[in-house]
Amino acid sequence: MKRLTEFPYSNIVVLGLARSGTAAAEALLANDKTIRVHDKQATEQDETVIRLKAMGAEVIIGSHPISILDGMDLVIKNPGISYDNPIVAEAIRRDIPIITEIELAYYLFDGPIIGVTGSNGKTTTTTLVTDMLKKSERPVRVAGNIGIVATEAVQSMQDDEALVLELSSFQLQGTEKFRPTTAILLNIFEAHLDYHKTLSNYKQAKFNIFRNQTKDDYLIYNAEDKAIAEEVKDARAKLIPFSVHQKLEAGAWIDDKYVYFKNEKIIELKEIVLVGEHNLQNILAAIAAAKLNGATNEGIYRVLTTFSGVEHRLQFVENINGRLFYNDSKATNILATQKALDSFKQPTILLAGGLDRGNEFTDLKPHLKHVRAMVVFGQTASKLKELAAEVGIEKVIESENVEDAVHAAYSISEENEVILLSPACASWDQYRTFEERGDMFVQAVHKLM
Repeated sequence: MKRLTEFPYSNIVVLGLARSGTAAAEALLANDKTIRVHDKQATEQDETVIRLKAMGAEVIIGSHPISILDGMDLVIKNPGISYDNPIVAEAIRRDIPIITEIELAYYLFDGPIIGVTGSNGKTTTTTLVTDMLKKSERPVRVAGNIGIVATEAVQSMQDDEALVLELSSFQLQGTEKFRPTTAILLNIFEAHLDYHKTLSNYKQAKFNIFRNQTKDDYLIYNAEDKAIAEEVKDARAKLIPFSVHQKLEAGAWIDDKYVYFKNEKIIELKEIVLVGEHNLQNILAAIAAAKLNGATNEGIYRVLTTFSGVEHRLQFVENINGRLFYNDSKATNILATQKALDSFKQPTILLAGGLDRGNEFTDLKPHLKHVRAMVVFGQTASKLKELAAEVGIEKVIESENVEDAVHAAYSISEENEVILLSPACASWDQYRTFEERGDMFVQAVHKLM
């Protein structure tokens, strides 16, 4: 068990158990900290509650007593808990610091950290970096929003191992000292405003990934994202830009035939398996991070000639009688669906819909030129039907759920068409997670066989 040698807090509230809260609580208890754990949904019979009590934690379940903060000098909250939460709001009023489990993991680990964030592409880029280092026989672990919780991962890591972290804005907002040795900032666009309230707040949370970096660190950034390019001008880290449209001798770039890192040819474009221009951006960022952390060109090549995507991120599922099924359930916002649609030139049947966050879908219009038909579902079904009518898509079917949508799409499909699940919405109106929604899609496709 790693020791918290420089952690300046002794009496800590852990808000929300789940995986991150449980890992944080166990690490703190193992380091002789006094903790109170609060989880509204937990019960006295839960195995985690029983275990934490046995380890010495005070566990409060059910209600939201403000008194849980009395005598405490830190709050570690589940990233999904809003800052409007009564206990969080009171902690802010009392000037009690609020962090997420990522900050705790940073105190526990002294090795190199590669942090990956952005509105889209985090999981693909994180996976690419990890695989490139593995194929180069570089010791590496992956954690954060992908794999296991960071605090859990670092407990068994050696200092020569690299830790690759997928980081959300929710996690990054709760950081104070966190400093990745290599930071990747993929893109920024309007998202999660129900949580962050303003676009500025959202951006500042993302920019926390490089706030504490020094001249000894690297910041890999999207040179084509104006907000990012402007913000990183004040960064202290070494700047490594990437672009799919311009030559960047200081970073990663492409021409009409090759991918380059600085002036070194890495791979021919035609040899890359992963589809879509947005994935080329992810690939460039991953190559830069991998090269800076000891990856070989051979290791990078082996990954890019075999890697076809991660689950639920423009994942190829099956070819059934000439119909190509793709699972892009991770597309929980409009930009992600735009990028998915732009990845295909053949006629496409789009499956979309989900949680209604109050937004319209006008920004999808320019990207629907190859969409021949739509199958819509969930709370936003009526809005998407209106969108289809506005752009002249005549064939629109409303389905009860994703499984029904697969059958409906197949029934109207023709050979050499793409059937694409790319919802442009969160899943929470019908499914607990986007993974569950994507799994239902994949299962339904396999039933067609």
